[in-house]
Amino acid sequence: MTGNAAGTGRTVLVTGGSSGLGAAVVTAVARAGGRPLVLDRNAPADGVPWVECDLADTRAAEAATRQLAERSGGLDAVVTAAGIDVPGRLADVPGETWDKIIAVDLLATAAVIRAALPWLEASRGNVVTVASTLGVKAVSDATAYCAAKFGVVGFTRALAAELAGTVGVTLLVPGGMRTAFFDTRDAQYRPGPDANLNDPADTAAAVMFALSQPPGSAVRELVVCAERESSYP
Repeated sequence: MTGNAAGTGRTVLVTGGSSGLGAAVVTAVARAGGRPLVLDRNAPADGVPWVECDLADTRAAEAATRQLAERSGGLDAVVTAAGIDVPGRLADVPGETWDKIIAVDLLATAAVIRAALPWLEASRGNVVTVASTLGVKAVSDATAYCAAKFGVVGFTRALAAELAGTVGVTLLVPGGMRTAFFDTRDAQYRPGPDANLNDPADTAAAVMFALSQPPGSAVRELVVCAERESSYP
């Protein structure tokens, strides 16, 4: 299959597709006439095919990716929108929590794409990885998240070189969005009432733009943030 990976009949696997940016991408794909699939711990919107998966278990993430791909008859795109964070100073964040952030945000990104590659290569498909403005700018009390997102940046740039000519690869660098991502944080780590945050639907629109590129045309990197985003540049 070739052409618009987000268009009619195209099958797009979205990790973390039950909430936040992932849910916005699922909605955008469906509205464009595509078929979204979801990997998440929680059920997505009614009627969206999904497999329950704790992405911190990377081998389970690979198996779930293969299961969805086989069930749907292939994949045209993967969007790795799943992400977690628990801010705090390195000495204060439990080791298992720190490790899980790396596993979900970085290792699962690679695991899902690795498992999806046979189908993506067959369809001449696309990948959009989701980093963060904190993948290009480091801040205090975010060692795990910055390490993971800086890792996504490096992983994606290397993957783009590796898959050039076979699979389209785009690195998305979003700023903060108005989602539930911040809800469970201690008050000191939540955006203030005057914070400049993007609507996740606007970021999802950028994902759709990347997925709409025809074979041979690559959107390598996209930074999408509120106009007065404080973490970029």
